[in-house]
Amino acid sequence: MNLRTLDLNLLLVFDAVYTERSISRAAAKLHLSQPTVSNALARLRERLGDALFERSAQGMAPTPRAKTLAEPIRQALALLERGLRGGDDFDYANAEREFVVAAEDYGETVVLPRFIEWLGQAAPGIRIRIRPEPGAQLHAELREGTVDLALDYFAPQDPAVHSTCVLTESLLTLARRDHPLVGERLGLETYLTLRHVVLAHQGHSRPMIDLALAKRGLSRHIAVTVPHFLSMPVLVQTSDLVCTLPRRMGQLYADHFRLKAHAVPLRTPQFPVYLLWHGNAEDDAGHRWFRAHLVEFCQRL
Repeated sequence: MNLRTLDLNLLLVFDAVYTERSISRAAAKLHLSQPTVSNALARLRERLGDALFERSAQGMAPTPRAKTLAEPIRQALALLERGLRGGDDFDYANAEREFVVAAEDYGETVVLPRFIEWLGQAAPGIRIRIRPEPGAQLHAELREGTVDLALDYFAPQDPAVHSTCVLTESLLTLARRDHPLVGERLGLETYLTLRHVVLAHQGHSRPMIDLALAKRGLSRHIAVTVPHFLSMPVLVQTSDLVCTLPRRMGQLYADHFRLKAHAVPLRTPQFPVYLLWHGNAEDDAGHRWFRAHLVEFCQRL
C-alpha cells in the first residue's frame, strides 16, 4: 500500500471502532454521523482487502488482521497527537479534556472525591470518568489509551505499564457504637467470636487479615460476603456484624455512619496502593500534569 494515497482519517475511524467495538459509539467519539463512519470503514476495508470487523453479540469484533494493525495504528496516532500539541506546556486552566481513571471502591471513596474537588477549581474544563475495574485487568485499555490511569493494590508485571506507590495503608475494624460485645478496646478473643461481613475477593487472593490469622492457626467467623466495601458499614450500622477494611476508608465510614473504629487486634503489615499508567503516555504533557498532581495529592492523604 502507498501511504501517500491513503486518507489518514480512515485510521482515526479504525482506531475509534476498534476501541469502542461499535459504529454508533465510534461516530459519537469522532463527532461524525454513523453513515460517515460506516462509509469510511468500507473504504478502509477495500484498501486493505479485509473485513476488519464483523458484527457479533458483543459488538464489532475485530478480525485477526485488525488485531495485528490495532497497536501500530494506536502508537502512530498517539505520536501524531503529541507532536501536534507541541511543547511540554499544558494549559490546564483552559484545557478541555477527559481523563479515564480505573478505581474500585477505595479510590472512589478515599482518593478521588477530594482530588476532583481541587481539580474543579484548578482546571474546571477537565472531566474525569471512573471505571470500576482493578488496574490489573486493564493493561490492554491502558496500552490503547482508553484508560489513562488506574489505582490498584498490586504492582504490574507488564514492563510497559509503569507504576508508583502513592500511599500505604493499614487496617481498621468497625462496629456499631452500642455493640453488646465490643467495649472501648477490641481484643483478639472477642474479634474471633464476632460475626464478620467481608469483601468478596478475586482469584486466589485472600484478605490480609485472614492471612495473618491463618499464620497463627486462627480464623474469623465470616457471616456475610459482599461485592463492595460500601455495603459493609450499612450492614454493621444495623446489626451485630463487624467489618475490617483499609484505615482511611474505615475512618470516613466511621464518621459518616456513626460507627466505632477499633485497632485490629493482630499485627498486620501495611500494604501499598499503586498508580498505574502505560509507557505510551509518558510524553503526553497533559497526562504528566494530571498524573503528577494525583500522585502528590495521594501522598498528602
